[in-house]
Amino acid sequence: MTDTQDAVVSTDAADGAASDTEAGRAQADAAVRTGLFIGGEERFTDEVVKIADPGKPGVIVGEAASASPQDVADAVAAAKAAFPSWSALSAHERASAMAEAIAGIADDRDADAAILSQENGKIRMEAWIDALVFEIRWNVTLGVADQVDVDTTLEPAPGIPVTTRIAHSPLGVVSIIVPFNWPIAILGAALPNALLAGNTVVVKPPASAPLATARLVQRVAQKLPAGVLNVVTGKDENMSALIQNPDVAKLSFTGSVNGGKRMMEMASKSLTRVTLELGGNDAAVIAEDAVLDDTHIDRLFGAIYDTTGQICMNAKRVYVHRSRQDELVAALEARLQKVVLGYGLDEGTTMGPLHQPAQKAFVEEIIQEAKDAGAEVREYGELPGGELEGGNFLRPALVIDPDPSLRVVTQEQFGPVIPIIPFDTEEEAIAAANDTWAGLGGSVWTSSPETAQRIGAQLHCGYVWINDHGANRLDLRAPFGGVKQSGMGREQGIEGVRDFQDTRSIATLDEAALAAMAH
Repeated sequence: MTDTQDAVVSTDAADGAASDTEAGRAQADAAVRTGLFIGGEERFTDEVVKIADPGKPGVIVGEAASASPQDVADAVAAAKAAFPSWSALSAHERASAMAEAIAGIADDRDADAAILSQENGKIRMEAWIDALVFEIRWNVTLGVADQVDVDTTLEPAPGIPVTTRIAHSPLGVVSIIVPFNWPIAILGAALPNALLAGNTVVVKPPASAPLATARLVQRVAQKLPAGVLNVVTGKDENMSALIQNPDVAKLSFTGSVNGGKRMMEMASKSLTRVTLELGGNDAAVIAEDAVLDDTHIDRLFGAIYDTTGQICMNAKRVYVHRSRQDELVAALEARLQKVVLGYGLDEGTTMGPLHQPAQKAFVEEIIQEAKDAGAEVREYGELPGGELEGGNFLRPALVIDPDPSLRVVTQEQFGPVIPIIPFDTEEEAIAAANDTWAGLGGSVWTSSPETAQRIGAQLHCGYVWINDHGANRLDLRAPFGGVKQSGMGREQGIEGVRDFQDTRSIATLDEAALAAMAH
């Protein structure tokens, strides 16, 4: 990973910029209202979606425009109309336009972070990083512009009297649907790839937390040719045209496994292509010789509990060599005892609420199931009171040596709870790590490079970290995506651009080669 990318997720790098600036606080205190952005024009609707604050019961953060089916159809039509001229540009010309469009995006980052913290629940620093990662991913994507228009030529060969040029071409209109947890950063893994590839785009921010994303994307879209980038918000039931409109060539969806299945089923009706980045049940394998100093434990702790556990590539299961279990539990416990549950914008808060009441109820249910089954469950921190009482707050927990059949092990918790499961042999750990429906990421913690590569090569997932885990250390240049039910397709890098393109082969008959065949 480059130093620039490392800085993306450095707490120190974000602390100063994420502080209570006057601009950020003023925006946080103001009512937020966002519209649609279609064909280069902002569009407001009579009907709106009121966005609830997950930390303060009864508080409304703001209002988002609620697109009708016709609004969605208009957005697709605008993107279709803009496609011929945008796709006709070279990759370098598109990259130049995209660089101009992203310029100045940081000017409103404090306000974006304040709004995102309120509508999502995450702490301000994480919301600030969420918006920063979008910019970094955008610029990293522009760095592969030299590779986009590169063709391959196949020369004549025995029995094949043709010269064939293999080129890459954009698909057309692309829909991108992002989830609530890291909506702006996740959009950055798909949107610049789709645009650089030559497509035009309709973005749908998360229905429950659309405000900051809609604001940011509109600022970028206003600097691009009309129709190249469009934004629609509102009720999911009005959005089917983002998938089934015959003018939509591809859907990029990030969300739950069940959501991905629904998207794929809908897309099958129109044969719309899909890239799916879905849930994970990532295993962290802590070998007997793992280094468990403060640096490594801090990395693991963040990989488990960042964003209150609501990150697809978080560690969801920890397999630790039995000889190191007590040491690991004690180290995690020391950090959990310092957790401060509270409002995301409040100074001193280290963990915010879960985003939705239904998710809080699910996590509570699987924790209680573990208790009822006799597992040792340790919970930490104090639930906040006052105006935060009744918010979606949950005490973070460790579940020590649970039965592997319990849902806290088999399902994606998407909350602040982790099973700690001991193993005795490397083979046992690998088998347990792979015994899951998921295959997004995984990690190996060891002081031996040979052990790291040996175990890492056997984990059935799309991305493996060594002595680290999670979004904090994701190489933004490398392809990312899942196997098994964690999804299909790849984001980031030139592979992410190719995911939004077709190949076209143009074969020219070689008369000399044909004549040689005749003799």
